[in-house]
Amino acid sequence: MTASRQLSWTGDETKESAAIDQEATAGSGGAPDGRARRAGRRKRADGPAAPAELRADCIADSAGGLTFDLTAPQDTAPAWSAALVLRRRGGDGADDEVRLPLGPNGAGRLRAVLPSTVALGEGRWNAYADLGDGDALRRLQPGLNDLRSLVDRRPLAGIGRLGVRIPYATKLGNLALRSWLRGPHAEAGDILVTPDGMTVTGRLYGAAPAAGALAEARARRAAGSPETAPAPVTVPLTVDGPEFCFTLPYEELADRWEHGTEPWDLWLRPAEGAHPVRIARLLDDVADKKQVFSYPALPVSAGAAQLRIGPYYTLDNDLAVRVAGPEAG
Repeated sequence: MTASRQLSWTGDETKESAAIDQEATAGSGGAPDGRARRAGRRKRADGPAAPAELRADCIADSAGGLTFDLTAPQDTAPAWSAALVLRRRGGDGADDEVRLPLGPNGAGRLRAVLPSTVALGEGRWNAYADLGDGDALRRLQPGLNDLRSLVDRRPLAGIGRLGVRIPYATKLGNLALRSWLRGPHAEAGDILVTPDGMTVTGRLYGAAPAAGALAEARARRAAGSPETAPAPVTVPLTVDGPEFCFTLPYEELADRWEHGTEPWDLWLRPAEGAHPVRIARLLDDVADKKQVFSYPALPVSAGAAQLRIGPYYTLDNDLAVRVAGPEAG
């Protein structure tokens, strides 16, 4: 089932990710946001022309690397120190900025490469150009993207750590990357929703399912008050090599419902006593699954209350289940 009935947004949603789609401000390294740029253009209406926008075409490879191609500004000869700069939102540490050499690539073109071997921490990264001319960093706009290699991507089975980078346009029309770095990783595939529950198929990378493998649904309120949190709902896995499948009944989630809207996060435990692995959908070209992949929330009785329960993807593209009470509409 793919049609959905959207549940009301609640404050619980804000706990899904600290890296929301907010642009950098003028105080973050000299890279003004869209409003500041527009104001700057108005101030320069009778003076020197504003710099032309820099657009970057992106090409993804199946290993997780990205190539950025820019059209060089006219009458500009980038210095040897020119770089494409990536800055992680909300970060100010040494690992929150990556500089990639930006060099000539044919007449009037510049190229930078982000290899799959360069670790890029999880989060949202804003993209800038430093032309080595002493001017402030220039925000990049998205050009043409060739992300075909990311569709139904199948990394090597023995990979220990999985890196995923997807370029996208922000709300203000700037270029950014969404990055994940996980190992092991449980990739969600098809999801079948029925009145009794949901069946999830997927593939495990960086680990092999063994005896005692199971899936867990954990109430998110457990993170705030573990002493009063309900026990996780666990179900066994059916495995075939790295492929897995499980069915999560809604009745058990309904029995643990207390009030309002309660999200449950889904995890996979590869073997008895093993560290749990978050179940997510990362291996495609969609940076934000929440607005694209939609599943129905179906009615489930819980005593005198009528709940609605259904799966969804979080702001981090992790798989979760939302249990909504009558007041959620």
